[in-house]
Amino acid sequence: MARDFLRDRRIERRWRTAFRLFWLVLAALLVYSLWQGRHMTPSVAPHTALVEVRGEIAADSEASAELLLAALKDAFKDDAAQAVVLRINSPGGSPVQAGIVYDEIKRLRKLYGKPVYAVVEEMCASGAYYIAAAADEIYVDKASVVGSIGVLMDGFGFTGLMDKVGVERRLLTAGENKGMLDPFSPMQPKQRAFAQAMLDQIHQQFIAVVREGRGKRLKETPDTFSGLFWNGEQAVALGLADHFGNLDYVAREIVKAEEVVDYTPKDNVAERLAKRFGAAAGAGAVRAFRDMAPIR
Repeated sequence: MARDFLRDRRIERRWRTAFRLFWLVLAALLVYSLWQGRHMTPSVAPHTALVEVRGEIAADSEASAELLLAALKDAFKDDAAQAVVLRINSPGGSPVQAGIVYDEIKRLRKLYGKPVYAVVEEMCASGAYYIAAAADEIYVDKASVVGSIGVLMDGFGFTGLMDKVGVERRLLTAGENKGMLDPFSPMQPKQRAFAQAMLDQIHQQFIAVVREGRGKRLKETPDTFSGLFWNGEQAVALGLADHFGNLDYVAREIVKAEEVVDYTPKDNVAERLAKRFGAAAGAGAVRAFRDMAPIR
């Protein structure tokens, strides 16, 4: 019995040790993947540095200011990078995130003296165009969608529906405007005017950025800053873009460095697993309920 007991204990210790080693190796691999997914090894050959701006520009997205700034800094710091190209395919998003990226591009351009080009694929609208305005030149396809220079705040109002179904809204606040934009309460004229004034001010900031970035190339019309958008051919005619061309054309003919190195941070193994199992979807749902009236 004693021998059997000792043998069982030895086997148990071996399995425990094996499991500990397994989890240690797994943790090491995850740490390495987290580092590897965000790390960019500089290239020694002259090349064109690429930074992708894809999807919604928001704090928790792949086009967040945090990720784009990291990529931009790596691209500008690399002595072998002859120029930085922003390849854009985005409907826009947060003016705050776009403004942070715009300011950083201007700072890095001045610090390193490297040209910056924006290359538009399908769409460069709203906050995405805010970022593109920081580039030296903007290249588009004839069918690209460009513009939407405006600001919006959207939401829903359920007061009529609640009256019909007999639901009473009970909202207690300390501060007469604390419940401003609550979807279950009637919108007060004073609060509506306040929100509109705020949007108008952000719109003027957007307009100033576009005028500064485009300069005399911009051919202003009454519709330029109305929120309308145009195809690439119209955008060039209006001075919202400069030329037609894609990434390969800009790298080969403009930068004169045909090799393209992508500095955009990529999802690592841990992040891909999290998204696969629905973590990203869950976070998006929580964010949608938390942000009832986002500004875009």
